[in-house]
Amino acid sequence: QVQLVESGGGLVQAGGSLRLSCAASGSILRIADMGWYRQAPGKQRELVAVISSSGSTNYADSVKGRFTISRDNAQNTVYLQMNSLIPEDTAVYYCNADVLGTNTDRFYRFWGQGTQVTVSS
Repeated sequence: QVQLVESGGGLVQAGGSLRLSCAASGSILRIADMGWYRQAPGKQRELVAVISSSGSTNYADSVKGRFTISRDNAQNTVYLQMNSLIPEDTAVYYCNADVLGTNTDRFYRFWGQGTQVTVSS
């Protein structure tokens, strides 16, 4: 089965930066969209950013101009560069990837374990 492993979360002061990484591994034939969601305590999970296999990107309005999503197709890895962090960015961040496995006939969405991002005021 496909696994997504996240890293890069942590505690940072407002105005600081973090870079999240998410590497997919397993029996992967192709990966379509990759993205990042986040969920704060008591809040609904929300889309942060998504990037297609061709590099097209979309961002939540709340992070536009501050966050940048990118990917390395050769390493099946998606990144989220987070700059000018504010306390409202505090959440668990989850990566996802739409994966066509070598032994499947359609794409499935896989999720990372989540990584905590805490921004202090």
